[in-house]
Amino acid sequence: MAKLIKESGIRGINDLSRRYPKAKIYFHQDLDGVTTAIAMKEYLEDNGINVVDAEVIQYGDKEFAVKKPDARGDVMPVLVDFAHGKPMFVIHTDHHDTQAGVEAGTSTSFKSSRSNVETISQSISPREIFPQSDITLISTVDSADFAKYNISVDDVMSYIFKLNRNSDVSRNKMMLGLVTNKMLLAFKNKPKFLEELVLDCKPSLLNILLKIKSIMKREGYDDVLKMKEHQKSYVEKMSDTENVKVDGNIIIQYGGGSMVKSGSYDRYTPFKNNPNADFLIIAWPLGLVQASCNPFKQDRALKGVDLGQIKNEVLDEMNMELESIIVPLSTLKRISETKTVFQSVGFTFKDFMAIYGESPSLKVMSNRKTLFPILDNIMNRPFKTLSEKQKALLDKVTLNGRDIINANSGGHKCITNISGISFLYRNGKGGKSYVDLTKEIQSKFHEILQSKIKG
Repeated sequence: MAKLIKESGIRGINDLSRRYPKAKIYFHQDLDGVTTAIAMKEYLEDNGINVVDAEVIQYGDKEFAVKKPDARGDVMPVLVDFAHGKPMFVIHTDHHDTQAGVEAGTSTSFKSSRSNVETISQSISPREIFPQSDITLISTVDSADFAKYNISVDDVMSYIFKLNRNSDVSRNKMMLGLVTNKMLLAFKNKPKFLEELVLDCKPSLLNILLKIKSIMKREGYDDVLKMKEHQKSYVEKMSDTENVKVDGNIIIQYGGGSMVKSGSYDRYTPFKNNPNADFLIIAWPLGLVQASCNPFKQDRALKGVDLGQIKNEVLDEMNMELESIIVPLSTLKRISETKTVFQSVGFTFKDFMAIYGESPSLKVMSNRKTLFPILDNIMNRPFKTLSEKQKALLDKVTLNGRDIINANSGGHKCITNISGISFLYRNGKGGKSYVDLTKEIQSKFHEILQSKIKG
């Protein structure tokens, strides 16, 4: 057992437990993020570290809005299921293909897998934390590998679990897990809702579902019947809107419609309304284009189409325009800190170098040795507090739009995203906006994808 702990546990966990009696866990805002945080809580507490707080962390401007850890020094910041590290984190574990911004000395556990909870529960911990049936469901949801288990779009969108006596135990557990995921997503934006789940729940999807129902009753949230009404109304509206078009087997959508009512929005609604479609290309007005295969079809990679490769072809065809857009560091910091408050960690120079430091177009209009320490100091302060002179110093560092998008985008053959568009066309000149560019990228993606299908 001692050997197993040494080989599979977090590096230096015994020393960390002596240094930090308490911990705070930062986690991603989805089922894998929540369950990974719960698994990490169990692991830390098994090692004598009391988890006293938790906080959601999201990509984009919300990433830099998280509050700095308090100065007492006895609470260890821990990051799970997130690909961007920061100097504040002592432990960082993730399952994505690449990570950025991870400081030397951070105790890390990076293993590419379908879900991060799988690694924590079955590799890092010397004891199994979540049961295997739960891990299978969580991993299936996180990778959208629904066709493999014959899961329908109605199964994923259901708010009600009913025991099916004609199905085996594993199938019933999977259906229960899908309802847990759906309920979790319905209330994920409620203040401190996900944090309460992490701090109070045991490592079990059933326990999480029971806790969600308890919170719903206590806080007076909409009940299941009301959410089903909202969902039905949303599905109907999204089936008859000018923002959703179908071209052959491709759904082209702009925005998500009205998502205010609890339980209304579901990311798989396009495939609910268009079950025969093979692909979805959706553009979001915040500057994001996402493309995905229909995850409910057995042959998700239709005719060998690789959405990740198409993403690269789209950017190559638009390369001349994207490379002509020069973005200063001041703009990157300003847009990244849209949601920050005074206590937030903010977008620092270390963040910039971690994400964009290897970009070919990175240009510094001064001596790096003297400028970079100055910028490091400046960027530790909120953008709103900077003087015009300090902003002018940030303007001495620039890079082009293609490299910004490259650094923020990713994916694979069945799902991919083109992000970072919101940093472009922010100076108000020329009459073009990043929203216009987002729509153009979506249109180009549609054009190339259609040619591949016909080809």
